[in-house]
Amino acid sequence: MKKGKTSQLKLFSDAKCYYGTVDAKNLKTVYIVLQSWVEPIKEFENWNRATGTMERNIKHVLLEVVDPLIFEKFNIVDLDLRSSGIQKGKRSFMNLEITLYLKNHIDFKSPILKDRIKTIINGVYTDCLKGMKYFKVHKSKMTKELVWYIYKEKTWKF
Repeated sequence: MKKGKTSQLKLFSDAKCYYGTVDAKNLKTVYIVLQSWVEPIKEFENWNRATGTMERNIKHVLLEVVDPLIFEKFNIVDLDLRSSGIQKGKRSFMNLEITLYLKNHIDFKSPILKDRIKTIINGVYTDCLKGMKYFKVHKSKMTKELVWYIYKEKTWKF
């Protein structure tokens, strides 16, 4: 018996985002997922500190952007970015999951819920991810030049 639902949002050209729930019939929580590839802009000595600062900035933006009439004040932010393998010139996968708790029952397909979630994602993306001083955001791991080189040279093997 399937209870969960997801809905994809096509908001940005360099990030994949969707929202969902684990129980659509008894809706108490909504999760938002934003996935992208990030590339360091400059060398940094302590990437754990940089990712921790990013997560803290996201939490501060959520305090400003989240609608207090629909969502509870507390939420969970899980920024998954492996700081051990970050190097300049190498893209790393970033997965951001935000869990929001609802105050009252609302339908998952409600346009009000979808609009509030879009507002939250836009706020987090524009304030925290797009203007990062540490990373540049990309849609995929490979550059267009690398894909074209592989295609032109036919160096892939199946």
